[in-house]
Amino acid sequence: MTTAFSDEGRLDGARRGDALARWIGHHPVAALVIAVVVIFALWLVLAPWPAGFETLFGKKRLFVNALFNGVTLGGLYFLVASGFTLIFGLMRYVNLAHGSLYLFGGYMGYEAGQWTGSWLFSYVVAFICCAIVGVAMQVLIFRRMEGQDLRQTLVTLGLSIVFSDLMVWVWGGNAIQIDTPDYLAGPVPTPIVVAVRSSGEAVFLQYPLVRLAILAAAIAIGVGMWLALNRTRIGMMIRAGVDDRDMLSVLGYRVQLLFVIVFAFGAGLAGMAGIVGGTFQSISLGEDSNFLLASLVVVIVGGMGSIPGAALGALIIGLSEQIGAVYFQNYATVLAFLIMVIVLAIRPQGLLGKR
Repeated sequence: MTTAFSDEGRLDGARRGDALARWIGHHPVAALVIAVVVIFALWLVLAPWPAGFETLFGKKRLFVNALFNGVTLGGLYFLVASGFTLIFGLMRYVNLAHGSLYLFGGYMGYEAGQWTGSWLFSYVVAFICCAIVGVAMQVLIFRRMEGQDLRQTLVTLGLSIVFSDLMVWVWGGNAIQIDTPDYLAGPVPTPIVVAVRSSGEAVFLQYPLVRLAILAAAIAIGVGMWLALNRTRIGMMIRAGVDDRDMLSVLGYRVQLLFVIVFAFGAGLAGMAGIVGGTFQSISLGEDSNFLLASLVVVIVGGMGSIPGAALGALIIGLSEQIGAVYFQNYATVLAFLIMVIVLAIRPQGLLGKR
């Protein structure tokens, strides 16, 4: 038995397949290059390296670790940038205090973990605390500056400085490490061969379980956000409110309440990312500026307002930083900005952004 929903789903799938086929037909060289790169990358990861490759690229273990670190760092960047793309890309709010929400969430998660001993509960605390701050910012600041990009930029830049000083006053300037829970501590074996012993025995890569778990959570959050924005009524209302909020108000929907909820959710995601960053590395003074800049680069590369674009941009920037740190130590930071410049020159709206 078929329904209208199943028919519509099949039609959507057919349209996406037709669009992909048309894109390949219009860009055969680009499609071939992408296919070759993907196949070569899979071969680099899954197949044992010949001696010539290890002479050129170093040990395979080093390369694969850099690759995995880049993917998991991309998951962290996505958590920060997905909230930023909701606020900046969809709602057109210029929030330069987004990095401060990341740092504040990390500190609050650390305090909650120290108080309760629960790593998972600290995510709830960080999300709620940053969501409350986000609601206050939307009601007291952004609602009074609708469409005034320059004022929003200056005010939120000042707020970020104030927030940073307040956090230094409360927590000091020392780096804080959030402890990994016991059930996620230690490495786990993977099916990826990184070396072959002289006896012919394969050596498999072992990777920290907590990074894999956080990457899986980031993927689940990304898929959930995409489905919410593109397959639910509230997602339709958000996109309609961005395009024509006056018409949506006339239809009886409370646009301002909807925007408060979206802003709170984006701020809460930034707070949760602070715990992830504190578990991966540490939280300290200056991390707010670093992650605000990373979020800007990710959104520019991926495309404003696009959740898949934020995921793709986060993956590209995370890989460029980690692989650059291994093979181009002096130019690792420059590599991310070089990618951004190339994307802006070729596709100014971002890789998956709409014109």
